[in-house]
Amino acid sequence: MTPRGKFISLEGGEGAGKSTLLAGLQAHLVEQGVDLVQTREPGGTPLGEAIRAIVLDAGRRDLSAESELLLMFASRAQLVRERIEPALAAGKWVLCDRFTDASYAYQGGGRGMPMERIAELERWATNGLTPDLTLLLDLPVATGRARAAGRGEADRIEVEADAFFERVREVYRTRAAADPARFRVIDASLTPAQVLEAAIGATHHLFGAVA
Repeated sequence: MTPRGKFISLEGGEGAGKSTLLAGLQAHLVEQGVDLVQTREPGGTPLGEAIRAIVLDAGRRDLSAESELLLMFASRAQLVRERIEPALAAGKWVLCDRFTDASYAYQGGGRGMPMERIAELERWATNGLTPDLTLLLDLPVATGRARAAGRGEADRIEVEADAFFERVREVYRTRAAADPARFRVIDASLTPAQVLEAAIGATHHLFGAVA
């Protein structure tokens, strides 16, 4: 019987360096012989990518907070059923750029959507799927926004005010403190090499669980 794969999610605010870490961590895991699937939220499937285009469209200022939340979970439900669960069942590992924690942070903290509503959507849309490990790249909002400013035109989320991102960061940190067995908080102000080293160290117990 094929052992179930491991599910790793990466979380963090704007400019935290998730893309850089994703590339480095992917290369490391593959070097270790892991059969890896990398994906992202919103997105990861044809339907999810179409939803991503809607949610991040800077010109779509009419999108309500409720609609945004439902769209995020529609994308997530499709991703879980089409890619994540089949991969885990086949013994593959999944590395995902954001997962449900992002909805608590962005739609809950940032937009003010009720946390209990997000929890209900989580139970329904993901069948209770939770990452085995969540790497949270933590960075002061001002530092992250300064980094992100050089990446080109801001999307619909990135144009929000600093107060929005402060709320996002606070929810991330609160969730990490409440679930230390799953979360590893990494100081994203470190160099990319140091961040990668910390992330790799955080994955060691997953290999032990497989063995």
